Amino acid sequence: MIKKSPSIINKLWSCSAVFLLLAFWLCITSTGLIDAYMLPSPLQVGKAFVTEFPALMEHSLISLSEAFAGLALGIFLGFAIAVAMDRFDILYQALYPLVILTQTVPAVAVAPLLVLWFGYEMTPKIILIVITTFFPIAIGLLSGFKSADPDAVNLLRAMGATRWQIFRYIKFPGAMGQFFSGLRISASYAVVGAVISEWLGGFGGLGVYMTRVKKAFAFDKMFAVIFLISVISLVLMKAVDILHRLSMPWEQN
Repeated sequence: MIKKSPSIINKLWSCSAVFLLLAFWLCITSTGLIDAYMLPSPLQVGKAFVTEFPALMEHSLISLSEAFAGLALGIFLGFAIAVAMDRFDILYQALYPLVILTQTVPAVAVAPLLVLWFGYEMTPKIILIVITTFFPIAIGLLSGFKSADPDAVNLLRAMGATRWQIFRYIKFPGAMGQFFSGLRISASYAVVGAVISEWLGGFGGLGVYMTRVKKAFAFDKMFAVIFLISVISLVLMKAVDILHRLSMPWEQN
């Protein structure tokens, strides 16, 4: 019980902050300081979320399918790049600047080109998600590989261990913490990347739905979509935390 009390207190503070924000939002909209069509009240947003729930679920399934496909490919690409850069110093010198360069270009600038090249189907959306999600994975794993205990590595080498054995028993287990840290970021980026790519064209998804309600000036529905995207991102990050605890139980207190 003593160990759980700090966690309970932190959750109470977080819930209090959210409650105060909603109360402040409700006060602003109730007093008429901001017109309702510009900033709908939390009650209007909640009502829109309930009435549009079937449509939101339909569009969210499309966005989640894109996000999961792009995230899976991003994890694979990030892992492959990190292993290659750790194994070959020449590749590290050549690829590291390019990996950094991919993150300097805004996603909203790349998305129109991907739509132009690959059309309005799922392919350009998955490519954009891969671009936005592989970076935290690659950098996290590479940092973990490079921070392996040199004494442990030298010990295994003295015992005749191969590069694969050193990677398997020293580098890979030591990099798992950084991997899950990067995965938490990539999981949230995947949903955002899917929505951004859908803004520029498509036949379904939360981004397409947001574009439609924006053109109709239905800002209560717009806020409902934003709320849903935030909830999905938080759920995915929590799922990564659970997977982290299950994969590395020895790190828990």
